Amino acid sequence: MEYVKCVIERRSIRKFKSKPISENILENIIKVASYAPSWKNSQTTRYITVSDQKLKKEIAENYVLGFEYNRKTILNAPMLVIITTISPRSGFERDGSPSTSKKTHWESFDAGIATQTFCLAAYDAGLGTVIMGIFDEDKVIKAVGVPEGQKVSAMVALGYADEEPAMPKRKSVGELLILRK
Repeated sequence: MEYVKCVIERRSIRKFKSKPISENILENIIKVASYAPSWKNSQTTRYITVSDQKLKKEIAENYVLGFEYNRKTILNAPMLVIITTISPRSGFERDGSPSTSKKTHWESFDAGIATQTFCLAAYDAGLGTVIMGIFDEDKVIKAVGVPEGQKVSAMVALGYADEEPAMPKRKSVGELLILRK
């Protein structure tokens, strides 16, 4: 798929078909996502998949801080992907000292780039996604067994879309761009 078309046409999907996602397709999406740029090529983003219905239900019912959209989306999606980052590495030197005044903010930046790359790769593979940020991180870490030294950056519902949402209104270039000459 042409890149610009992929960026423009991808939508956040909250309704999915029950069709499972093959391991081969998932591995190809992760392979593409691995090319996302990161701080000093640290490549700290990791992906934990949850397709077990019981565990997805536990997360949806108990760990989304009562946010109904996330609850319904997780229950409907064939797979939930937990996006984690190794912390603190992005934005830091190998000795642990910060490389920038942004400190741990940079790991969120890298996770965001990797997550967007993941979502675009999924769309190119015929899958839908929605990125979710309302959740109890500590409880999700415990529920899915996030390895020590990693933080949860986001959760992504993944599956074959069962809806075609309209494009939300976009801001004009004039609202987004400031030209300094």
